[in-house]
Amino acid sequence: QAVCAPVVVVFAARVSLVAIPANLLAELAVAPATVLGFAALAVAPLWTWAAGCLAWLAGWPAGWIARVARTGAGLPGAELAWPGGWWGGLALAALTVLLVLGARRLPYRAPVGALLAVVLLLVVTRPVPLTRWVTGWPPPGWSYAMCSVGQGDAMVLAAGGGAGVVVDAGPDSAAVDRCLRELGVERVPLLLLTHFHADHVAGLAGVLKGREVGVIQTTGLEEPPAQAAFVRRTAAFAGVPVVRAEPGERRRAGSLEWRVLWPTAEGGDPSGGPNDASVTLLVRAAGGLTLLLLGDLEPSAQRELLRAHPELGPVDVLKVAHHGSAYQDPGLLRAVRPRLALVSAGPDNPYGHPSPRTLETLRGGGARVLRTDRDGSVAVVGSGAGLVAVPRGRAL
Repeated sequence: QAVCAPVVVVFAARVSLVAIPANLLAELAVAPATVLGFAALAVAPLWTWAAGCLAWLAGWPAGWIARVARTGAGLPGAELAWPGGWWGGLALAALTVLLVLGARRLPYRAPVGALLAVVLLLVVTRPVPLTRWVTGWPPPGWSYAMCSVGQGDAMVLAAGGGAGVVVDAGPDSAAVDRCLRELGVERVPLLLLTHFHADHVAGLAGVLKGREVGVIQTTGLEEPPAQAAFVRRTAAFAGVPVVRAEPGERRRAGSLEWRVLWPTAEGGDPSGGPNDASVTLLVRAAGGLTLLLLGDLEPSAQRELLRAHPELGPVDVLKVAHHGSAYQDPGLLRAVRPRLALVSAGPDNPYGHPSPRTLETLRGGGARVLRTDRDGSVAVVGSGAGLVAVPRGRAL
C-alpha cells in the first residue's frame, strides 16, 4: 500500500482507506483463483468440458475478490480526497515515510494501533448517529433534502417514522444510498422518477438497496428506451411495481401531500423530448412548507405549465429546472417567487450548470440560492419566514 498509493493518487486524486483490509480479505482467494485459472487455460486445448469446469470453480474465488472490492468501495468513507498529479503523489510518499518512521519510535504501539484501527473503522463506516453528532446534518425536523449526487437529481421528502418519498435517483447508486442512510430513510413508500434520463434513474439500485420501496412512479414518455427498460428490469428484479403518474393526481404519505401538475392530460409541448415530459409536483409538507419540483422542464413546457395552472403562486422552495441551466421561463420564476432556490449540479460539469444568468435572476427575485456542487447536500427545515436551509458542505 505504501508503494502503490502514491502512484494511484497521481491519476485518481484519491487515497483508499480500505485498501489494506480489503487486500487482506481478497488474498485468501488469490491463490485458488490463479491456480484454477491457469489450469483451465492449460486444459482448454485438450478438453474443453474439463476446462469449463475448472473455470467455473475459479469463478468462486474470483467472485469473492470482486465482492470484497465492491463492498469496500461502497463504504461511506472508503476514500479520502487528495491532491492529484505528481506533486500529490510525492507528498503522499513523503507523508508515508514519516508515518512509518514515526510509528517505529511510538511507545505503547499495540494499544495506540488498536485505537487507530477503531477510529479508522468509524471513519470508514460512518454510522449515522455518530455522523449526525459530528456534522450536525441532517438537522432535526428536516422536511426536504436535496442530495449531492454529482451531475443529476435525487431528493427526499420526509414522511415520518424513517420513511421518505424519493424523487429521482441520481446517476450513482452509491451516492444516493449514502445520502438516504445519512438521512435515516429506511422505507420509501413512493419513488418518483421524473423522466428517464440516466442522471435521474441510473442510481435506482441505490434507493432499493436494503429498503422497503412501495411503488415506483414514472412519466408516460418512455424515452430513452434503454433507460426506461433498465428501470423496469431493475424494479421487476426487486419486486417493486411500476406505475405511471396521472395528470392531476393527488397523493399523501404521512404529513406529506402532493399533486401532479405536469404533464397535463393534453400532454404539452413535446419538443423538449424526455425533459419536457418531466413529472412536476407541487408539494405541501409538515408545517405548511410548499415546494415546486420542476424536474428538467424546458422553457416551452414551463410556459405551458403556468398556462395550465394560473393559480400557481409563491412557494417556499423551488427545485430549479434542469440543474439551473440558462433555459428558464422568467414568467414562471416571477409567479412562484421562491424564498429558497435549490440547484442540483455536479462539480466542474461540462454543461456550465448552473448558469450565472439563472442564478442572477433567482437572486434578483429575492431567493436564497444553494447549489450542491458547492454546498453539498441541503436539508430544509421550517416554512415561510421560519424557513432554514442547512447545507452539509461539499467537503463532507
